[in-house]
Amino acid sequence: MKASARLVVSLDSHGNSVVRVLRSQSPLTLVPHRRVGPVALVHLVSSVTAPLGGDCLSLTVEVGPGASLDLRGVAATLLLPGSSGTSSSSVVRFLVEGSVRYLPEPTVVTGRANHTAVVEAELDGHAELRTREILVLGRTRESPGALSTSVRATRCGKPLLHQQLVVGSPSLDASTAGLAGKRVVGTELMLDAVARVSDGGEWWSVVPLAAGGTLATALGDDVVTVTNVLDAI
Repeated sequence: MKASARLVVSLDSHGNSVVRVLRSQSPLTLVPHRRVGPVALVHLVSSVTAPLGGDCLSLTVEVGPGASLDLRGVAATLLLPGSSGTSSSSVVRFLVEGSVRYLPEPTVVTGRANHTAVVEAELDGHAELRTREILVLGRTRESPGALSTSVRATRCGKPLLHQQLVVGSPSLDASTAGLAGKRVVGTELMLDAVARVSDGGEWWSVVPLAAGGTLATALGDDVVTVTNVLDAI
């Protein structure tokens, strides 16, 4: 299955953020909760089981100058194998001149899944972006499949961050150089003007980026623990 979706938000003459374009294609269904307001709120719903092996999904999000968008998930995403045995992929592209918060629900890497996920963001000089990713390695008593995620962010064409994470190798996931045997890993990229200073903790850290912004990482045995850490940053 190949599917794409597009979301465009801009500022109106009254200073409200308005959803101008809302184009969905199953399984990527965009459901507006607040089309007009100080912050537009849209939920991303998977209208059928996806992604399966062989699926290629693409979402483009554009937010104009001064506009603000909250884009949220409503349920966990299950990465599942397909009958063909081929891999699946997803790409989320942000073109931001205003402010975006992208807070999807956790992604569960089920057994035998093979998925590649990419997030790309291009920001202008005053844009802000906060995006979160929480990965769960397998369902209960299940070894995870393979997942490669990457985040590439630039501001005015200059690099801010390019990070890749690969999970699904038992030896690497258990290594202290990897996930140290933890079942859940969460990352949160915050590209804004807020200065965050923290020494971190035993299983979490907050790292300032050279060109501005911060990257938080948390490991844990369950989603609630990791989510609480990221919420507190």
